[in-house]
Amino acid sequence: MKNIVIAGVLLVSSMMFAQEVKPKYEVVDNMVKATYYYDNGQVSQEGFYLDGKLHGKWVSYTENGTKQAIGEYNHGNKVGKWFFWNENSLNEVDFRDSRIAEVKKWSKDVLVKN
Repeated sequence: MKNIVIAGVLLVSSMMFAQEVKPKYEVVDNMVKATYYYDNGQVSQEGFYLDGKLHGKWVSYTENGTKQAIGEYNHGNKVGKWFFWNENSLNEVDFRDSRIAEVKKWSKDVLVKN
């Protein structure tokens, strides 16, 4: 299960580099807010950079605009709880020291703990 979650994290992280529609950058509170888009114009990811590193809340969306993942960075390191949605479940991944500490899978009715 952790391998699937790690692959998902890497996929979401790498999506920001695979964009063909020009991203939008703006300065907000001494940080750079970045918005990346799918070819169809829908937002694919949005979040912040601080001193050239991912920082603060990042959100990823599917091509139809449904929220796919949300998590936080602290100076380039994944921290806290990250959430990954799919059709049937929600995966909750806890990061400590930029490493996966715990994974919980939530189905519609039951928590499945790995």
